[in-house]
Amino acid sequence: MSSAPTHIASGKVREIYALDDARLLLVASDRISTFDVVLPTPIPDKGRVLTGLAAFWFARTEEIVPNHLLALRSDARSIECVRLEMLPVEFVVRGYLAGSGWKDYSASGAVCGHVLPAGLLESAALPEPIVTPATKATSGHDLNISEDEAADLCGAERYAAAREAALALYGFAAAHATKRGIIVADTKFEFGVDPAGRVVLADEALTPDSSRFWPLDEYEVGRTQASFDKQFVRDWCLTTGWDKTDPGPELPDDVVAGTRGRYVEAFERLTDIEFNAYVADQEVVLR
Repeated sequence: MSSAPTHIASGKVREIYALDDARLLLVASDRISTFDVVLPTPIPDKGRVLTGLAAFWFARTEEIVPNHLLALRSDARSIECVRLEMLPVEFVVRGYLAGSGWKDYSASGAVCGHVLPAGLLESAALPEPIVTPATKATSGHDLNISEDEAADLCGAERYAAAREAALALYGFAAAHATKRGIIVADTKFEFGVDPAGRVVLADEALTPDSSRFWPLDEYEVGRTQASFDKQFVRDWCLTTGWDKTDPGPELPDDVVAGTRGRYVEAFERLTDIEFNAYVADQEVVLR
């Protein structure tokens, strides 16, 4: 008889359990964080959206790079996955000028060391996608670092393999999303190394928590875009006078409902699967 899973870590959204020496169980909660603070109000079904959408991408990108998914569990928010040696950086791929990238460019004409053409406007498409690595902070803000620093932390060969995979994943997902009426402005990947020494896609991939999703039919260069991600919550938080330190503000019902609706719409647009169909049968996202 197998032993009960052992809780080994809590993230901002996920609880991590050890199933055995080779496998982990990742459980995506409905918690939401903004400005690196977990807010006191959960978003119903958010964890299921993250898990189902990540699994959808895992199933369709295995030829680009192997991933850690072993099985989905019937709660629709938990995955069994391969235990990996995680690389100590996050791989942020940016295809458009937004968020901190826009702030950096406005100040210096560059984004994390990538010098860009002069005269670009907010939300403009970049000449080509760029990788801007960041260190993974256990608390507080992640720290943007140069690609040379990231290669030193990961090892040059591992960094190069993960970087190549990140750009290929972004290209695949951006093309797919455009056909579904969504722009993937930027996204964040995490990779690990399996016992065979392969670089493997881990954590989540191309979800509203790890990506900036814009509706294509509302896209307009030169301004901030509407989004399907948690920018809706960030924007509301900024109206409250909150100082971005713990504890965060309670979310009103309309913001909770609006956020849930945006997450579910992103899931359904990108997968072409009804969210309730996924909750009833998790395997539908793998087919």
